[in-house]
Amino acid sequence: MSIALKTPQEIDKMRVAGRLTAEVLDYITPLVRSGITTGELDRLCHDYIVDVQGGIPAPLNYAPPGYQPYPKSICTSVNHQVCHGVPGDRQLRNGDIVNIDVTVIKDAYHGDSSRMFQVGETSVQARRLCELTFECLWLGIVQVKAGAHLGDIGHAIQQQAERAGCSVVREFCGHGIGAKFHEEPQVLHYGRPHTGIRLEAGMVFTIEPMINAGKAAIRTMADGWTIVTKDHSLSAQWEHTILVTETGYEVLTVSEGTRRPPDSIGS
Repeated sequence: MSIALKTPQEIDKMRVAGRLTAEVLDYITPLVRSGITTGELDRLCHDYIVDVQGGIPAPLNYAPPGYQPYPKSICTSVNHQVCHGVPGDRQLRNGDIVNIDVTVIKDAYHGDSSRMFQVGETSVQARRLCELTFECLWLGIVQVKAGAHLGDIGHAIQQQAERAGCSVVREFCGHGIGAKFHEEPQVLHYGRPHTGIRLEAGMVFTIEPMINAGKAAIRTMADGWTIVTKDHSLSAQWEHTILVTETGYEVLTVSEGTRRPPDSIGS
C-alpha cells in the first residue's frame, strides 16, 4: 500500500482547499430550512464554489469504478439516508436531519468535509444521534499523531457509538486525500487499538463516521448512489480532513463558522 506523504507546499494548498470547503458549509448553514429542496441547496453550493471561490465541486461527474457519474455538486443525506444522497426535488421539513457533504478542488487539491443540520424542532433521538456522531468524529481525531495506528481511530469511534446503543456503518470509511479525491489509506470507523497502519507526519486523510440509531445494515437506492439504513433508522455523519503532524493533528477543513470540539474532548 502506497501512502503519499504531503510536502509543505502541498499541505499549504490543502489548507486553502479545506478552508474553502468549510466556508461553503458556513454559507449554506442559514439556508438549510423547512421548504427548501435539496436540489436548491446543491445549486446554491455549486454557484458559490464556482462563481465566488473559483473552485471546482469534486463530486460533480465523479465516477469511481462500477458507478455512473455522480450528477450533482454536493451530497445531501436526509434522515435514514446514510451517505451520498443525491440532491433533487425533496423538500426539507420540520424535524428532518440532513448531512451536507462538500468537497472543493482548488489549485488541483481537495478539501472534504460534512456537517449535520437539524431542520426546525427535531426529535430527542435525532438530536442525540447528531451529538453522538460529532463526539465520535472528535474522539477519532484526537487519536491522530505520528506513531499512532489507524486502528486507534476506529476503536475510539466504535466504542463511543456502541456504548450509546448505536451502530457504525462498516461499508464506507474515511480515506486519504490530496491531488486525488480518494487515496490510500482507508480509515475504518471501527477496529482494535494498536493495529493497522502506523501514522506518519505528512499523511492527510478524512475521518467521517456514519452512525446509525438502529442496526448497521445498509442498502443502495435505485439511483445507484444514495445509501440508506435497511431498518429505516436515522443515520448521522460528520467529516473533517486531517493532517498528521509530529505531535498530533491539524484539522484542515476549518473556517470562521466551524464548530469547535465538544467540551468533553477539547482540542
